[in-house]
Amino acid sequence: MNYEEIGMRVRLFRRRKGLSQEQLAELADISVPHMSHIATGNTKLSLPVFVALAEALDVRADELLRDPTPDHDSVLRELTALLETCTPQQARCIADIARAAKQSFDQNL
Repeated sequence: MNYEEIGMRVRLFRRRKGLSQEQLAELADISVPHMSHIATGNTKLSLPVFVALAEALDVRADELLRDPTPDHDSVLRELTALLETCTPQQARCIADIARAAKQSFDQNL
């Protein structure tokens, strides 16, 4: 198990959620220094801490263990979470942009 890669994924998902290290440490009920060591791969994770981090980040455990390949379901979850924070006008604009991007991909790829 490569703890440095797990730490990089923890950082990636933490940033995607807009959390600081301190906030994630609090959600996972670990100390800030321990969180820092995890993020840099300088410590091994216990199973309870690993599970707490996955739950705090709202990701599946396998997403922390291997490179996140954007499968259809995870992309849909991410887009749904984004759209839930939008006004109706913002959501419409994002849908229009996505539709135009898809059309461009279909024509050019």
